[in-house]
Amino acid sequence: MKLTKRKGFNFFRSYYDVYNELDTHKDKVAFIDALFDRQFLGIRPTKLTGMAKFAYISQTNSIDSQVKGYEDKTKSKLTPHNEEINTPTVGGRQGGLAPPTLQVEEKEKEKGEYIDVGLPKTKQDKDLDRYKLFLTKWNEIKNSKYKGNTNDLVNFNFWLKTYTPTEIIKAVENHDTRFWAEKINPQWLFRTKDTKGQPVDYIGQLLEHVNRSKLRV
Repeated sequence: MKLTKRKGFNFFRSYYDVYNELDTHKDKVAFIDALFDRQFLGIRPTKLTGMAKFAYISQTNSIDSQVKGYEDKTKSKLTPHNEEINTPTVGGRQGGLAPPTLQVEEKEKEKGEYIDVGLPKTKQDKDLDRYKLFLTKWNEIKNSKYKGNTNDLVNFNFWLKTYTPTEIIKAVENHDTRFWAEKINPQWLFRTKDTKGQPVDYIGQLLEHVNRSKLRV
């Protein structure tokens, strides 16, 4: 059993939404393990890969703010312990994309343990969260600082009717400068029509790794 100083923390709805965006059990477990180790032991993940890493990075600000809130309030650092410790019951309520307003108090043996379920998110909130996840992964892959815009979000949601988030990320990873234009961005990727007004599907072409000569731009 891992002994911890901390007895609980606010589990934001955004954590649950990101968790549900992951396609494989392996990625889900890796994300949750990393979240728990950071919140309870202060350990920053160093071995996350793929979509699990993508998901964790998208929530880093919220997670780190919660940890800092706990450490500032208790004046102690979250570090792994190998012996019995005194456990403050502060949950660390700072941080998060949207401050939660609904708590479920858990009647456990020890006081102060709870899970914060937050308020249900609207479809618009969820769409924006998924788009932010995509942008985080895009900037990681392309080593860029693309910020996105409303039109990109609209087209991103259009393509989510055809492709999963994982497939869209795979398309980005398939971009090969030997056959495709060197500089592409999400605005180009999410186009639904080319400059001649003809329907295009660049995501599908990237997934198939089609030669640039067959591409209409």
